[in-house]
Amino acid sequence: METRTLGRTGASVGVVGFGAWQIGADWSEVGEDDATAALEAAADAGATFYDTADVYGDGRSERLVGAFRKRHPGVFVATKMGRRAEQVHGNYSEQHFLAWNDDSRERLGMDTLDLVQLHCPPTSVYGDDAVFDVLDAMVADGRIAHYGVSVETCDEALAAIARPGVATVQIILNPFRQKPLDRVLPAAAEAGVGIIARVPLASGLLSGKYTADTHFAPDDHRNYNRKGEAFDVGETFAGVDYATGLEAVERLRPLVPAGMTMAQFALRWILDQRGVTVVIPGARNAEQAAANAAAAAFAPLDADLHTEVRAVYDDLIRPQVHHRW
Repeated sequence: METRTLGRTGASVGVVGFGAWQIGADWSEVGEDDATAALEAAADAGATFYDTADVYGDGRSERLVGAFRKRHPGVFVATKMGRRAEQVHGNYSEQHFLAWNDDSRERLGMDTLDLVQLHCPPTSVYGDDAVFDVLDAMVADGRIAHYGVSVETCDEALAAIARPGVATVQIILNPFRQKPLDRVLPAAAEAGVGIIARVPLASGLLSGKYTADTHFAPDDHRNYNRKGEAFDVGETFAGVDYATGLEAVERLRPLVPAGMTMAQFALRWILDQRGVTVVIPGARNAEQAAANAAAAAFAPLDADLHTEVRAVYDDLIRPQVHHRW
């Protein structure tokens, strides 16, 4: 698999990683055997970057990734912290950071975590020098090797990129969320900050497998968070109205080259964007993980296809999302 440098970490990682939210919670039930098989299939296909968080399944995802890392000690593990308390600025404190870090290190079985990301903090946190002083001290103390930020908006991403200690920015990027192409990716490339592209398949919409009749389980965020009832609505279907998303998928479907699935097409589109380091699709089984990783083997899409994807975005998706994030 092609590798790229993960921003200011200096680490070289495979361009298709593994997003471990799905094996933690909020995507209906994924059994431990299937979760483990998915992780192993990703490794077999060359994936070296694994992204999790302390709140995914109340630590379940970290435990699964930690057990996997024991079998594959060379992989790069990124986790996140900050959502185990009410999302207010004051909770981004040294006391909380150290406690959350201790718990993540135990679950992952690592003395020093490769990368810890603030997990979509309140916007005001980005301007608080004291928060980043604590993160710098955690690096100095050997608790973490590097830190980054997972953001909701492009403005938050730009604020994070401007901070010299921020190694990576994780942001939603896919054919339905193209605003980061305008300013965020160029700024990250210039600053040497890694870009981790999340929600790459718009919660599965860009797999091309869903219809108006598809039903999602009660414990699946694609059921209970369609209007942002539990967390930012942008994390569910990338913030796109489901019916509009289905219409856009049908516009995209004829563009997919022969031999490529729609999901692989969407992942390849992301990898073609200058400034992207790694994309982190989730998977609920080995077959999905292997298919996701295979997107890295395809040649870049030609310019005409990128133009067509942009046209679908401009016609259908832009009015819903571009001004929001």
